[in-house]
Amino acid sequence: MAAPTVRAVLHGVRSSRTFSTTAVVCKRGVPLGPMPNEDIDVSNLEALEKYRSFRRYFRVAEKERNKLHWWSSYKKHVTPKIDEEAKINIGLPYLPIQWADVLKERKAVRRQNLTSVELERASRLRTLLIPLEDVKAEWERTSGPYHMLRIAEHYGLYRDLFDEAMFVPRVLLRVEYDSDEEYVVPVYYGNLVTPTEAFNPPRVTYEAEEGSLWTLLFTNLDGHLCDPNGEYVQWLVTNIPGNKIESGKEICHYFPPFPARGTGYHRYVFLLFKQTQPIDFTDDTRPTPCHSLKMRTFRTFDFYKKHQSDMTPAGLAFFQCQWDDSVTHVFHQLLNMKEPAFDFVRPPVYHPPQKKFPHLQPLRYLDRYRDSDEPTYGIY
Repeated sequence: MAAPTVRAVLHGVRSSRTFSTTAVVCKRGVPLGPMPNEDIDVSNLEALEKYRSFRRYFRVAEKERNKLHWWSSYKKHVTPKIDEEAKINIGLPYLPIQWADVLKERKAVRRQNLTSVELERASRLRTLLIPLEDVKAEWERTSGPYHMLRIAEHYGLYRDLFDEAMFVPRVLLRVEYDSDEEYVVPVYYGNLVTPTEAFNPPRVTYEAEEGSLWTLLFTNLDGHLCDPNGEYVQWLVTNIPGNKIESGKEICHYFPPFPARGTGYHRYVFLLFKQTQPIDFTDDTRPTPCHSLKMRTFRTFDFYKKHQSDMTPAGLAFFQCQWDDSVTHVFHQLLNMKEPAFDFVRPPVYHPPQKKFPHLQPLRYLDRYRDSDEPTYGIY
């Protein structure tokens, strides 16, 4: 008789605890400060000041947005706190830009354009052409590296490459794949490149001083089949004199991208390191040809940590890649293994053997046996 009594007591305790918790959650607290639009008299909206122009409204909105409010916005709740001071800059040193000189130069160019009769006439006749190549060169020289830094942080490259350490890509790295005799496929900062287009080694160019040494690394951050923190080195060339890639020491020959089927987009990253002196990479050398995934297992963080005293990251470019038909050829012919697939491959629709005299069948009975890819609208 004691068990039902104890069970009843426990049931009562649990019920009361649940009720009290719900009551606390539903309770509204007193605001810690003024609420938004609390000072507006809703009953007399006509008496409010009219902005009369968008510029005046925008100025007031910007001033209100920059104020510090007591409540936490949605962005503060969602965005994790990042300690900017804890980030280590492992890139090349760079002299700060004298923005006063830059502003003075821009004002001089603007003054010259305003006094130009030819520019005024071309603008009036709508024949003015903007030199996009000059604009691109100016962007690459000034704010381009910082934009590349933000893109790399957005895609999580520094987190997976250098364990949250970062660098500003001061050296512009240009990578192009030859699609055919006329067209090339460039690699920018996160654009899409198919495995078929990246099957052969690319053409890599960058500006380098005479007598300098460089290291070029091409790695896959998301393709390791066993270790979630591992990588596959696709290409590694070291001790490159200047910008002559063909004159460098190829530690690991080029291997085409092979993102497994069903694993989505993979990040393939080109990294350019500047060396202070010739480095011995004997421990990192792979055999030629190297068609073993175990030998190509790699970690950029460990590679950089081993040689950090003699090399500094300077350039960056990357693209995204997903499975296509050429990946099957890579697994079967080059890696000599069964291709892994991480998605459901739907089998073909089964149809019973065709009858010569289909009794009591619909008029479209023969459509299912046609040698055609046209849909049958799913009526069978």
